[in-house]
Amino acid sequence: MLKKKLFYSLIILVFTGTIMAQDDVQVNGPGAGNPILPGWFADPTIKKFGDIYYIYATTDNEMLASGAPTVWYSKDLKNWYNYIMEIPSFSAKSITNFWAPDIIEGDNGKYYLYFGNCEIGCNIYGYVSDSPVGPWTKLSENDVPVISNGYPREGFPSLDAQFFKDANGKIYGYWGTWVYYNGGYAVGELDKNTMSEMKNSVNIPLEQTPAPFEAAYMMKKGSKYILMYSGASCHDETYNVRYSYSNSPYGPFTPGKNNPILSTNEDQSVHGPGHHSVLQEKDDYYIVYHKHDYPMTRGGLARQVCIDKMIFENDSTIQKVIPANQGIEKLIQSEVPENIAFKAKTTASSFYHLKSTQYNYEYKPSFATDDNNATMWKAADNTTPQYLIVDLGSEKKIKRIMTQFEFASYYYQYKLEYSLNEKNWNMYADKSRNKTAGSPMIDDNDVTARYIKLTVLATEKMGLYPTVWNIKVYSSLFDIPLHLKNQPSVKVPAEKSSKKMIVDLNAKSFSNLSSASFLNKGSIGGIFEKSGDISLEELNGIKAFNFKKGALTLNKPVPKSLAWNGSYTAAVWVKNPEIANEGEILVSWCDRQALGLANSYNALAYNSGNYGAGVHLDGHFDMRYKKVPEAGKWHHIVLTFDGVVEKVYVDGILDNSQNMLLSSAIDKAKIIIGASDAGEYFSGYIASVQMYDYALTQEDLQKLMKETKPKEK
Repeated sequence: MLKKKLFYSLIILVFTGTIMAQDDVQVNGPGAGNPILPGWFADPTIKKFGDIYYIYATTDNEMLASGAPTVWYSKDLKNWYNYIMEIPSFSAKSITNFWAPDIIEGDNGKYYLYFGNCEIGCNIYGYVSDSPVGPWTKLSENDVPVISNGYPREGFPSLDAQFFKDANGKIYGYWGTWVYYNGGYAVGELDKNTMSEMKNSVNIPLEQTPAPFEAAYMMKKGSKYILMYSGASCHDETYNVRYSYSNSPYGPFTPGKNNPILSTNEDQSVHGPGHHSVLQEKDDYYIVYHKHDYPMTRGGLARQVCIDKMIFENDSTIQKVIPANQGIEKLIQSEVPENIAFKAKTTASSFYHLKSTQYNYEYKPSFATDDNNATMWKAADNTTPQYLIVDLGSEKKIKRIMTQFEFASYYYQYKLEYSLNEKNWNMYADKSRNKTAGSPMIDDNDVTARYIKLTVLATEKMGLYPTVWNIKVYSSLFDIPLHLKNQPSVKVPAEKSSKKMIVDLNAKSFSNLSSASFLNKGSIGGIFEKSGDISLEELNGIKAFNFKKGALTLNKPVPKSLAWNGSYTAAVWVKNPEIANEGEILVSWCDRQALGLANSYNALAYNSGNYGAGVHLDGHFDMRYKKVPEAGKWHHIVLTFDGVVEKVYVDGILDNSQNMLLSSAIDKAKIIIGASDAGEYFSGYIASVQMYDYALTQEDLQKLMKETKPKEK
């Protein structure tokens, strides 16, 4: 416990600027060069084709890192532009996972893209294009993997593939995840005739790559083959980068000195770094990797891409990498002019103050003009409209505004206005009907103004906050490499919260003990229909539903305001005679099987196990009770989510919390009391249930607790 408290104390000190690495910049200071991408991306592969740099990455922080297939491109390693690639789906189903992409240029001048997917077994699939950004064509029309699950031996999961072209033209692949439990990384040769088949594949003995987890990466230094990889756990601060070396692509490999060469730094400002690639610029090497966000999202799947210099002592020895918030020195002269909004004063309609059992952190308006991809302005809640005003200090010529919203893969509807006096506003760019995602969003005009006002009107996905990494303003135009534009979405903007109690079921309201259905007095109406073994009983004057192996299911659709990252409150008066280690679902409202991915399901539980309070399919993301409510007593248990933090309260007191981003699947779901849609029945008494499509404050829920408290006679 002491170690954990020390860890969080160090983190807080870092982000208030009281601890800094020597000669480094503050992690939340203006102009910090790391992270290099504004958004949630992981498993980066960096390549240079022609005079353009590309980063192919897993799109993170949704549905177990299952966002859109994304590439970023830049000419100067500083100004990056996002593009959602067009990749054909599987014949049998649509693709959700685009994990750990890699790309190689073939001898025929074509580009070959590979990524992992676990929807039809954990396999590596391949695509080909005439361009580094697509559009892409399948290497197999029948969706035959390039590297299949169970290859090169039974049970081996084929993920995290990286390819290496040797000086003799041969291409080798390296892959594997959960390697410590699966007998060593795999290596094989890619058939250059088809670019879609592996041959001569074997596993590398575990002892040759000590403490492995995933993410093998091969490079060559002189005559030595350097097999780099990530070890420990990607979910926490133990994640790191290690290496071994050999005289052959197949080994045997000798563990390198200085391992691990990249790990969480002393002040914790670089937390859980790993899953990397390497960029070589002349005789210099740069390691491109991801690290965890701060404040840290539960499970470590809100990751960001960073770059630091990597130095070889000799062909077989890598020095320890010193991760820096400042990033790397300028390698290339940028053609992008001065950002005249840098460090400009800002005001906003509101900003989010995160208060939880772990953190006390403010998403300040000033973070929108600090040119730092580790910080962002976030509105106080996920309602719209919300605005941000930038004061340029004096009247200036404005020809371009670039806005980097939190999620590059989803559209935001907004408008930009300008003013000389902050009173009279004129339209600079009207994107109130925008349906095209992108980062940055680029809006050009030619005006003179002192003030710029960004108003966020709506978002594509339910529950996303009006949030901006950076807003940049320029007095002159400049060239944008590639001039790519994402395809417009066909989806309508997200629903807005009704800000109402949507479910209200209280046992004391019912007198018919034999009834098979019960009226929902909440705003969405409907009837709770009984199934299984449930009875309406009276305990010392308290009416309650006695659940033995049954459920109450509402005959109305789950409101769209609870979809995706929608906020909610679920409050239950409950008495659990005996607390099990698992199951025991009090309320659920998501389809447990729709996506089969962490955070696409959520429910309130009352058990003593890892998902005792908040349920999200995977132990790395579920939330347990710090102190399990005592058996055999009435308790008011409340689970809230405001779009950023999930909290569980017991009898009006905050018990546990965690930062989250949900991807709740509700299309085929029902609101169920006493069970999930997969069973997991609660056994005990429930006196009342209330649900809201917004997060109640602690003051609000304490008031609700008093109003609904069952009273014994």
